[in-house]
Amino acid sequence: MASQDWFDKDFYAVLGVSKDVSDADLKKTYRKLARQHHPDSNAGDAQAEARFKEISEAYSVLSDASLRAEYDQMRAMGSGARFTAGGAGAQGFDDIFRGFGRGAQRNQSDFDDILGGLFGGGGRFGQPTGGFGGFGGPSKGGDITANTTLDFLTAIRGDTVGLKMQDGREVKVKIPAGVADGQKIRLKGKGQPSIDGGEAGDLVITVAVRPHPVFERDGLNLRVDVPVTFAEAALGATIEVPTLEGDTVRLKVGAGTPSGRVLRVKGRGVTTPKGTGDLLAEVVIAVPSNLSPPAAAAVEELAKAMPENPRDELLARARAGR
Repeated sequence: MASQDWFDKDFYAVLGVSKDVSDADLKKTYRKLARQHHPDSNAGDAQAEARFKEISEAYSVLSDASLRAEYDQMRAMGSGARFTAGGAGAQGFDDIFRGFGRGAQRNQSDFDDILGGLFGGGGRFGQPTGGFGGFGGPSKGGDITANTTLDFLTAIRGDTVGLKMQDGREVKVKIPAGVADGQKIRLKGKGQPSIDGGEAGDLVITVAVRPHPVFERDGLNLRVDVPVTFAEAALGATIEVPTLEGDTVRLKVGAGTPSGRVLRVKGRGVTTPKGTGDLLAEVVIAVPSNLSPPAAAAVEELAKAMPENPRDELLARARAGR
């Protein structure tokens, strides 16, 4: 923008401050407006973009003492003032705006520092490494968020699924093997287009995974509860345990195995680029809900043969801790 165009702009009105505003209040007002209208907070909003540029331009002038004084002097002349060609005691029109240019350069550092503090930017405005729109190159388009729900097996094995977007587009999404419930998948360039020729934003998909009727995920491991009879747990046995692939593995239950003990099958868990987990089979003692008279009699004989109370140690520890 040519500096002569600033003559018809009321930078105080742009920022909503009085002409005698202090430097501290000016900076406070600018910070508030910049946060409100910054493109990062208003993706795809052309009106917010224009407002942000307007606010930034006004602050770049008013925040510099010498530049502000020259601006006030020029505004005091009035938009209809006539200028002489350069007689004694008269300041040429071009001289005034050359002063603006020098002041803008002096003010650049403070302007960059404020924006850097607000938005974490590393580059200077007006330089190729940072900025927004006319201040430093094309801006990136906004991100689009979406959600998808997957079956447990699909999440573990991976697949390509189609998503219907709000704008009518259908996007093919490659689900990586081992994706977890709540995980986000980012597709570069599948979001909103840039408003000024920059790169498109991203599509960010949040994945929800339906529970499995048998298996539960624990990081890269899979857990499964495996019922065993009292006799198998007490005397020991070899049992079959299902796997996610549909086959079974045989596990040895040692004699005297308590309920809750975990038996591990190496390498039969979830596979991702980070590694492969295990299958964790937790032993659950199955207690029959109904006993036939002969079975009940057998259990009674067993109880007589095992007279110790399994809670004796628990009670003793409780008494010792009083």
